Amino acid sequence: MQPYFFVDSKFLTFEDIMHNKPSIRTVNVTRYLQPFREGGSLPALAEADDDLKYVLKFRGAGHGVKALISELLGGEIAHTLGLKVPELVFANLDEAFGRTEGDEEIQDLLQSSRGLNLGLHFLSGAITFDPVVTKVDAKLASQIVWLDAFIENIDRTFKNTNMLIWQKELWLIDHGACLYFHHSWATWKNHVKDPFKLVKDHVLLPQASLLEEADSAFKKLLTEEKLSDIVALIPDDWLHWKGVKETPELLREVYLEFLITRLKHSETFTKEAQNAREILI
Repeated sequence: MQPYFFVDSKFLTFEDIMHNKPSIRTVNVTRYLQPFREGGSLPALAEADDDLKYVLKFRGAGHGVKALISELLGGEIAHTLGLKVPELVFANLDEAFGRTEGDEEIQDLLQSSRGLNLGLHFLSGAITFDPVVTKVDAKLASQIVWLDAFIENIDRTFKNTNMLIWQKELWLIDHGACLYFHHSWATWKNHVKDPFKLVKDHVLLPQASLLEEADSAFKKLLTEEKLSDIVALIPDDWLHWKGVKETPELLREVYLEFLITRLKHSETFTKEAQNAREILI
């Protein structure tokens, strides 16, 4: 019997996923609603010209466009694997946007973020995932742990789960801290086969008893073609870095090589997660 995957409220076959090229819509931000002060990079709730609300991640905050690239790649990889992630959109900020903002810190952030930013569809009424209240089954827990070990996501812990419960389902948010190798670009090759020891702090690790099954299934979904399509989504505008001479095309090639090589050695981080779990339980 052919397996089915639930993606974007639709049941898709393996062939459907393989032939479904990822794409990102672009919206224009029309109204700044409120900041989320708990976020270190001051993400905000904003409204766009499609009349929808988004959690906006700014290019002028924190780690700048590299955090947006992490968010984009991490979210789209998760989406490709059939995990639930709010829709990602490119969010354009007009040059005049934010001039009337009274808060000087926010005004500076908006002014330095003119151009293309990233938005996540706002899940109205969602509540923060609490591991004490909500139990996650072994299959889903293993899939999420595997994903985070693959993309080296350091930010899915008991302290900050970065998951939401919406319409009785688990949704993944905030992948801006993953793929942190690009913050030390000159030594990126040192991270490719990293076992990701920080997986020991993952909030779902105790339930992740099916890591080998997740590894086998996900390696079939993340083909080189699929990873190439995801990396191709990175806008040129986000690939002009101070102190880095490589062109946007070359930078994309490095991201793709990193992901492909890391996937080929997935047994390294899968085994690390298994060993860390054995210590926990």
